[in-house]
Amino acid sequence: MSAKTEKLLSLLDGQPVIPVLKIERAADAVPLARALARGGLKVIEITLRTKEALEAIRRAGAEVEEAVVGAGTILNAKQFDEAASAGSRFIVSPGLTREVLSAAGGSEVPLLPGAITPGEIMTAAEAGLDFLKFFPAEQAGGAAFLKSLASPFAGIRFCPTGGVSLNNAGDYLSLPNVICVGGSWVAPDDLVKAGRWDEIEVLARAASRIGR
Repeated sequence: MSAKTEKLLSLLDGQPVIPVLKIERAADAVPLARALARGGLKVIEITLRTKEALEAIRRAGAEVEEAVVGAGTILNAKQFDEAASAGSRFIVSPGLTREVLSAAGGSEVPLLPGAITPGEIMTAAEAGLDFLKFFPAEQAGGAAFLKSLASPFAGIRFCPTGGVSLNNAGDYLSLPNVICVGGSWVAPDDLVKAGRWDEIEVLARAASRIGR
């Protein structure tokens, strides 16, 4: 296991579900992070899919002491550096490129890159990465596909994301090569927009108990 993998796993601290968040308003970042943390999901991924994402990362990281805030949907070195500068504790990418690898190699912030095919997994392993995002999980073959990877890639572990829900998260988490799953169901857009933090806390609490 690489040192950066160990660092990332220590940040996760056994959390089974990483909330994948698309935050339209930076002002929602702090109450959202607090609600998720109260529900047992301290580690969160804020995706760079909105104009306010970097500011949301800054606010949640600075104002919610218990939160471990990472950045997702990182597509290039510029975004990697911006996310790291905003205070991201970890970086998630949907795939793996030489540019992103280079940015990660020069940073203390651990990278969780996406890989689906055997070739992509081998490329990641050659770069010393043994904890990978499996995205889009359901569309790529789901838990059955991941199970088939366990034998040829015995040293690789995954965080499946994409199509993962409360209904199927347990199927993934039961696999020996799955550490955690990523999901957006714990913070639905309508609840975030309405500021219904108590309901999000309830969803987070249910997610935090999956597989336990």
